[in-house]
This record gives sequence, C-alpha cells and structure tokens, in this order.
Amino acid sequence: MKIYTKTGDQGETGLLGGVRVSKSHSAIKVCGSIDEVNSFIGLARVENQSDSLNSLLTQIQHDLFDLGSRVAACLSSSDRIPNFPPERVAELEKAIDQYDEELAPLKAFILPGGGRTGSTLHLARSVCRRAERQLVELLNSKTEADLSLELIYLNRLGDLLFVLARYTNQFDQCPETEWNVGRKDKS
Repeated sequence: MKIYTKTGDQGETGLLGGVRVSKSHSAIKVCGSIDEVNSFIGLARVENQSDSLNSLLTQIQHDLFDLGSRVAACLSSSDRIPNFPPERVAELEKAIDQYDEELAPLKAFILPGGGRTGSTLHLARSVCRRAERQLVELLNSKTEADLSLELIYLNRLGDLLFVLARYTNQFDQCPETEWNVGRKDKS
C-alpha cells in the first residue's frame, strides 16, 4: 500500500464513513490538533525517565487515537468506531490528584518552561487547549456524533498536562518562573 493516494491534492480529505470534506473543515482541524498533542506527548516520553509516567503518557497516546477516530467519524453514523470509554476521564482525574499531591501549591501564575520534559508537556498542554476550543466549534456546528465526553476528556487532559509539566520540572530540579506583571527583563 502506498502512503500517497493523491485523493487530497485538491484540498479535500475523507473522514471515517466516507464523507469528503475540505481540509479546512472543523473536524480536520480538531484531528490535526489532537495529532500535535499526541506528537508532543511522544516527545515528552522520549525525554522522561520515569516508567510510571511513561506508562501514563502511553495510555494517553492511545486515548488520543481513539478520540481522534471518534472525531473523524463525527459526520456519519458509523458503528465501526466504539464509544469513548467514560472511565478514562476518571483515570485522568485520579492522575491529576496523584501528581498534584507532590507539588507545592501555586501562589502565582507561572511561565511555561523549565526542563526539556516540562517544556514539552507545556507545549502539549497548549495544543490540547487549542484542540478543546476547536472541538467546541465543531460541536456547535452540529455533528452526527455526541462528542461531549471527548470534550470533557480534552479538558481534563489539559489540566493533567499542566500538572505533569510542573511535576517533571520539580523532579528534574528545574525551577518554575513566576509571572511578574509588567516586568521588563533586562537580560
């Protein structure tokens, strides 16, 4: 099977269920952002040294493929794509609580950054928030599929990625930089 099909050369692509749409369609934007989040999480896994954290991140990558397939089937009534498992949201919440317990409480906003893993997780978080906004836009356009659980998952995932960025920065001994309103950096 060849990688290139030439079916998208005119700016259209196919969704699951056979529906063809413009590559600028809301569903394609959501799928693209989910792919970006997944790629940043893959990079974070490469940078990270914790087996338990890598296991969690691998599960999230699988979840994102599942979630993306649900979005890609949103304009048809395909029964090929299983429903997104609701327990995955509860598992994210449990992970948020577990890793957040290890952190000092926030007293100010922090700038994204830190070490390589933490910075990568901050990037994943910001792209996850974009995917969440794009999914809201898609939901507002009325789809065949109910993607409300997927929206909740992306919301919790953004929270988790923030906590994990802080956690890995703490683990890697990379201090957080607090936002200083109106500061002029003289470096």
